[in-house]
Amino acid sequence: MAKRPLTFDSEALRTFVTGIELGSFVLAAERLGRSTSAISAQLKKLEHQAGTALVQKAGRHLVLTEKGELMLGYARRLLSLNDEAYALLMASEVGGEVRLGLQEDFGEALLPAILGQFSRSHPNVQISASVTRNEPLLSAIRQNELDLALSWQGNDTTPFSQSLGKLPLSWIAAEGFDLTPYLTQDLPLPLLVFEPFCIMRTAATAALDRAGIPWRIAFTSRSLSGIWAAASAGLGVTLRTEMGMPSTLKVIRSPLLPRVGDIGVTLHRAENRLPEAAHSLYETISDYFPQQIQVLAKA
Repeated sequence: MAKRPLTFDSEALRTFVTGIELGSFVLAAERLGRSTSAISAQLKKLEHQAGTALVQKAGRHLVLTEKGELMLGYARRLLSLNDEAYALLMASEVGGEVRLGLQEDFGEALLPAILGQFSRSHPNVQISASVTRNEPLLSAIRQNELDLALSWQGNDTTPFSQSLGKLPLSWIAAEGFDLTPYLTQDLPLPLLVFEPFCIMRTAATAALDRAGIPWRIAFTSRSLSGIWAAASAGLGVTLRTEMGMPSTLKVIRSPLLPRVGDIGVTLHRAENRLPEAAHSLYETISDYFPQQIQVLAKA
């Protein structure tokens, strides 16, 4: 008689995935609302079920073993199916339309993950998404043309907004872009930026001015895809977060370029008390997005 396959414990799998994604099982304990000893027990349980170590110490940190890397991929898939099944069975009867606005940077991170999950658990809610820049987003919120808007945090704000965390700003260019001539021969650094007025454009030029580094605007665009295309073509350097950054580009880690700091992410709502459908999406984004920020900030 064939031996029955072992069924991995789903809570242990969730503990394992959460700890790896957050880079800390202490943070995983906070996220999952459990004690650190309970989290440790869950990890040991999964390793016992797997019959092998999944993580190992590297200095002060825990890193994946070879079998741990293998387990992580399967664990994510198992949890995804589990959560999808739960969402479908618990599908809400809430209906209506939600008008959502968001920055281009958030499109790839938000649309497939959050909105896909939300649509499955709220099949009667219709989402209208608008992708644009900060100024039009905040204007639409004030004029009640949008219910929710996810934007970068700048000097301008709206009456009903919530900070979701911060992401580091990075200098980004093509893999083969040579920065040396611009920083050693006083050649103006070619910048790839949005048309005025742009928070990151202002931050980039101000940081370079403070560092005494000459610069020139080499390319302007109305869209983020244009910025990424120009960077991939080797036309210059741009200042952005790593969110949505194409794999053809790299973060420039040079001590010769000034550090610019972080930029906040803000979720705006048109009214203090939203309709039920919009409130459900507001809570979904509020819960999910800070987790993504923590993952990206540790990348």
